[in-house]
Amino acid sequence: MRLALRPRRSMLYMPGANARALEKARMLPADSLILDMEDAVAPDAKAQAREQIVLAVTEGGYGKREIIVRVNGLDTAWGKDDLYTVAKLPIDGVLLPKVNSLQEIDAAVTCLTEAGASAELPIWIMAETALGMLNIASIATHPRLAGIVMGTSDLAKEMRVKHTADRIGMLVPLSLCVLAARANGLEILDGVYLNLEDETGFCAACEQGKNMGFDGKTLIHPKQIDVTNQIFSPSGADINHAREVIQAWEEARKASKGVVVVNGKLVENLHYEESLRVLALADAIKERNS
Repeated sequence: MRLALRPRRSMLYMPGANARALEKARMLPADSLILDMEDAVAPDAKAQAREQIVLAVTEGGYGKREIIVRVNGLDTAWGKDDLYTVAKLPIDGVLLPKVNSLQEIDAAVTCLTEAGASAELPIWIMAETALGMLNIASIATHPRLAGIVMGTSDLAKEMRVKHTADRIGMLVPLSLCVLAARANGLEILDGVYLNLEDETGFCAACEQGKNMGFDGKTLIHPKQIDVTNQIFSPSGADINHAREVIQAWEEARKASKGVVVVNGKLVENLHYEESLRVLALADAIKERNS
């Protein structure tokens, strides 16, 4: 048995008002692209960003990259028009900013439906407010939700915490969101790293995010993609160990044995299932790169 997974190691923000960036994104090795109408776009460039994103995704050429569009919130002057505009575009998801409740997702889904969007169009949310953190267990149960993106910059501002190397002020909300995602079968992406010159710190943040359970990391610059893809990919040792666990577990089942030991460690069904996931992710990455 093999699972079907989509790698989301790297999710790169692309400002919709920058036509050159939208063009360049077609050649970047990011697994996912967030074409942004919101934070990365100045108020007087919102209409331009919307038009250029429509043109870019209509022209296509993004290959196997997942295309998600971040719209403005419905509490802004642009939100409703954004949702109506993206409803029928050939994209892989709509990202809603600053979500605080289930009702906000319902309102966005209503707009998309009115504009003719498919009921299968995935909805993603930004988890980036204090109220959203308190409500994340409820928010994550929405049936249309596909994933959560951490908005750590806005969240740090609301919480009045500093961006420290250990992210101590963010550990509780980050973990709450991972728990909510896993409890509801959602994908979850870690927040951005703002210091483009600090490669050591960036690598450490990626490792921390992986160890916390995130599927990948959101990025603000193409120079961050390769490191992120490497860290969030199963290593050769991970793949070899997964194969050993699967083989040992399946042989034990055939022999009606209840206990399996691999490299001196007890293996249970949960380890078998995780090993299947590791190999499925490795296969998906290989197919993505082919």
